[in-house]
Amino acid sequence: MKLLVTGASGLLGLNLALEAMSTHEVIGVDRGKLANTPFEVLKADLLDAGVLDLVLDAAKPDWVIHCAALADLEACEADPELARRLNAQQPGELAAACAKRKIRLIHISTDAVFDGLNEGFYTEDDDPAPLGVYSQTKLDGERAVLAANRRAIVARVNFYGWSLGGKRSLAEFFFHNLKNGKSMSGFTDVVFCPMMVNDLARVLLLMLERKLSGLYHAVGPQSMSKYQFGVEIARKFGLRESEISPKSILSSSLLARRSHNLSLSTHKLSTDLGQPLPGFSTGLDEFYTQYQQGYPQKFQSYQQGTP
Repeated sequence: MKLLVTGASGLLGLNLALEAMSTHEVIGVDRGKLANTPFEVLKADLLDAGVLDLVLDAAKPDWVIHCAALADLEACEADPELARRLNAQQPGELAAACAKRKIRLIHISTDAVFDGLNEGFYTEDDDPAPLGVYSQTKLDGERAVLAANRRAIVARVNFYGWSLGGKRSLAEFFFHNLKNGKSMSGFTDVVFCPMMVNDLARVLLLMLERKLSGLYHAVGPQSMSKYQFGVEIARKFGLRESEISPKSILSSSLLARRSHNLSLSTHKLSTDLGQPLPGFSTGLDEFYTQYQQGYPQKFQSYQQGTP
């Protein structure tokens, strides 16, 4: 199958493209951050008029996984119109374009569509309650995609891994600070279900292979606080967990509101796939192994301007 990955320089997009290469022909779409990648890259800004149609007609993919988004919560609050265009309007337009061409689509959404005020482990049937611009625009994007394309998949995710610039995931934040002997805080009252990005990539490809459609929660099966997540990173890499101070998000200076409990149920997805989703410990093992194998340095070599 020929797979088109939008947002190919992002944390998920890059890892997904590399993961899929062994079994699929991969084409990435990027605005110009990537160079020297082992997969083909189309340079394009998907917000430009007519570009979605041009990219789809040039690539002629069988599958599209739409990773491109404005995912910085603070940036979304600062520029809600850009957030609306990237996170809500563009996904709907892409879904319609894919439906017209009979291209299978996965749209990447977020666990943040919930307010986190109940006991967690939200199902796909629970009503979303967005707290800010990012979560509202992502929810609007979900609805636009499913309205335009009944065969599309919407996957609500939360993931970590190595990224192009080394600063895109929470795992990298904890690792680099601990590695450099810097103290930091970890929120004890923000709970989530992290999944290693390569595990997520493999799950997404399997969802396409099984011809699923509709809304799914594609996160890790284990919930934990962000503080505990940092501690697990420290322990895996033999770093000092005492450098991570437990902290309440209520005392932070973040502009965008965060939900306290974003644990999601993955029962629907694991049932429809006929297998359990990858556990946290195996994903963390892979994250550590990739570090030993030089993944951060390899990713840096894919940056535009790197010799």
